[in-house]
Amino acid sequence: MCGMPQYPPVRSTPSRVPRPDASMSLLTNVMDHSLDEGYAEAAARKQAEGVGGIPRTLRAKLGLAAGLVLAALVVTVGAAQARVAAPALAKEREELIDRIDRETATADKLEDSVDKLRDDVSARQREALRKHGGDQGELVGILSGAAEVHGPGVKLVVNDAKEAEQGGDGDPRETSGFSDTGRVRDRDMQRVVNGLWESGAEAITINGQRLTALSAIRAAGDAILVDNKPLVPPYTVLAVGDGKRLSTRFQNSADGQYLHVLHENFGIRTGISVEEEVRLPAAPSVIVRTAEPSTEKGTS
Repeated sequence: MCGMPQYPPVRSTPSRVPRPDASMSLLTNVMDHSLDEGYAEAAARKQAEGVGGIPRTLRAKLGLAAGLVLAALVVTVGAAQARVAAPALAKEREELIDRIDRETATADKLEDSVDKLRDDVSARQREALRKHGGDQGELVGILSGAAEVHGPGVKLVVNDAKEAEQGGDGDPRETSGFSDTGRVRDRDMQRVVNGLWESGAEAITINGQRLTALSAIRAAGDAILVDNKPLVPPYTVLAVGDGKRLSTRFQNSADGQYLHVLHENFGIRTGISVEEEVRLPAAPSVIVRTAEPSTEKGTS
């Protein structure tokens, strides 16, 4: 009997569903074996020897309990002390702040009082010069800075170079880096002021600060001080005198040429102009160090 050829049945074993983390074998191994084998062996050995773990003897258990109680007591006492001390510290801090505010207010009032007294003294000095100075009183007041001055003069502006850098140490006039900093220094302003005096200026101010025979131009770091008051650039110098003549004489003087060299070599910006009217305030305080009465012989 002929029949259809028989083929062995196809048998297929269903494949296992792959684990979702099969592609992360390294991470899986780390998670499944988080404890290194060496540590596991050491822990097993200690457990077999009865070393480590929870104390088994009563004495050891009592010691552990005492240690835990002591640690808890220390933590509790510390927290209680901190809670008690916090309000006291806050109160002391508030009292200190209030005291600082009171002392600051007192110092401000005293400073205002000193300024008022200084202005009053200066006003009395100017009045005494006008009243008892005779024909020379007005001139003395102008030359000493005790009186306001107005009249023709010049306006000279000196400013740092455009590329001036802030800060820096050392003397820039003696370093190659000054061409990059271009800062105006105190001795530069000293030469400018002395040059104006020598050129015929009768009164001078720098940024509104009146100069007297006792004025000092100094430096504190990168700042220029005039009578201990800091100035910031640009430095505006006003001088009372014969405007055209004063301007010409200053620019032709050695100090005027020095200022020109600063402009050409270091980029210091300068500008001078003749003014028909400039007003200079009186000096804040003029200290009289010596005084002698004027004695005139009368005629009979």
